[in-house]
Amino acid sequence: MECPICGSENIDTLKSKRISSKNGEINELLLKCNNCESVFKDKITESKPIPIRLIISEYESSKKTHIDIYPDEKLSKDNILLSDMGEVEITSLETKDGRRVSSSIAKDVSTIWASSIEIPSRIGVSVDLTGNVDSFKVEVDRETEFATDDFVKIAEYVIRINVIKTLERKTRKGYAKARVIQRIYGRPVKFNNYDYDLTDKIVSRKVTDKRAKK
Repeated sequence: MECPICGSENIDTLKSKRISSKNGEINELLLKCNNCESVFKDKITESKPIPIRLIISEYESSKKTHIDIYPDEKLSKDNILLSDMGEVEITSLETKDGRRVSSSIAKDVSTIWASSIEIPSRIGVSVDLTGNVDSFKVEVDRETEFATDDFVKIAEYVIRINVIKTLERKTRKGYAKARVIQRIYGRPVKFNNYDYDLTDKIVSRKVTDKRAKK
């Protein structure tokens, strides 16, 4: 905001008055320029937040709610939002024309897809037993890092991680945080030392015969 007479930005507010309108609030201002001492009026229009449908994933289930966001606010994948169900991370956006996008202006969005960041990450652990696969689901802190070649104890096994599957890709070399990991794969080793013990993190277990799929 600048003085219409001299262009100075050194301005004080003498009075302000807020008026509600259908689309937002109008702040009417009486201003004084400290440079040329001119007194003038101006106004600032502030849009009202708009409700947008929010679908929050929590493991295999989802919850629906709404969140109020200013229409000109830019939304992007990985943004953190504070909803009435706690903090969530945007995973995808659906626009009013039905497209799935990674970023958009709020007024063009019909649905925000997100995941809760206030619950542990649930990841899969597959233990390759040659003919069978012992498959686990575990819940760990979202910031826990797993790397290929890490040694992990789970139930009666100590495994060496050889593959990490994230939301984006599979990797045989590198590391990732639990919040982006879908599954880790490994084979049992005859080794007593390990980097992580996930035994008390197990929430489910299932043995699958790989040969039955052929």
